[in-house]
Amino acid sequence: MASHHGKSTRPVLTRRPKSEPQGDSRRSNPIPRQSLASAVAERLREQILTGRLHEGEQLRQDYIAREFQTSRIPVREALSHLAAEGLITIVADRGAVVSSLAPEEIWEIFETRAALECYILRQAIPNFTAEDFAIAEDILHQYQASLELDSEMPHWGEWNWSFHSTLYAPANRPTMLSFIKTLNTNCDRYTRLHLVFTRKLHQAGEAHRILLEACKTKDPEIAAAELWRHITTAGSYLKEFLTQRHDQQS
Repeated sequence: MASHHGKSTRPVLTRRPKSEPQGDSRRSNPIPRQSLASAVAERLREQILTGRLHEGEQLRQDYIAREFQTSRIPVREALSHLAAEGLITIVADRGAVVSSLAPEEIWEIFETRAALECYILRQAIPNFTAEDFAIAEDILHQYQASLELDSEMPHWGEWNWSFHSTLYAPANRPTMLSFIKTLNTNCDRYTRLHLVFTRKLHQAGEAHRILLEACKTKDPEIAAAELWRHITTAGSYLKEFLTQRHDQQS
């Protein structure tokens, strides 16, 4: 998210196109000639995060190029972007496959998130303005509304990141913020899966409300302590949830 200290401006979330209700669920329209690699990466990212592409599924460059009616060059670039984000893995003799994370690995990602995000929030707190809080309030209101609608499920991760990045933007740490965004992207599909299966939607919205109120104290330690609790609690729930799912599927 852009910063307005650089101040962050009111975020505008890009709505992804709805999937076609009939026919091949993977079929897509041709991609306009803009940044083809970015456009291909965005579509593949959405398919991974929504579960249309499953863990361990192979991503064939020639198939993707035909699907999106483009050459293999932007597809290869897109796969490199997704590999850097951790959403896919390049495997010998198989090429690109959708990444699979063990519950212990996911817990480590949440631990890493907690350490980095608590640090960046401490740096942000002294720079908070009334405008920052107003933007965060607006995003939280829309985020909570989206959690009540199954049709909004593909966008829950976007709202979550918009809220968190608004809290972190005043720290003026763009490199760290970019790395934290990648960690959040890796968590997104699992967090959404947890919400869908356990329906802890109200709890998710309330946790963010409590976090925002802690930030409004403008006490870095109070805010960071609440953020640590927020992230590690979510990670603990998710680790337990995925452990149970793996046990059921084995």
